Amino acid sequence: SSETFWTTTGMFPQEFIIGFPKCVKISKVAIQCYLVRTLRIERSISKDPVSFEPCIEKDLQHVEGQLQMEEFPIPDFQATYLRFIIKSAFDHFVSVHRVMAEGT
Repeated sequence: SSETFWTTTGMFPQEFIIGFPKCVKISKVAIQCYLVRTLRIERSISKDPVSFEPCIEKDLQHVEGQLQMEEFPIPDFQATYLRFIIKSAFDHFVSVHRVMAEGT
């Protein structure tokens, strides 16, 4: 729902983990957020959310008053868990409105 979002508590880094029912192949990850400066995405193929390895780290562009919409194409990428780490921000608080993973 575009009416709901996850927000940080004011200190960085902040993180959240998304789990899948089994290991899946992902071809693209997309995120809609607000005021995120540096985002890192890590993956785990373990049965539990452990042993994460870095996949993507990017500095996002800030446009005042608009959501940031970023897509990350990822060829031949498998994961059971994705960890999103917000390393820094343009303000004290940021929000994440939607995360999408495409694949099989």
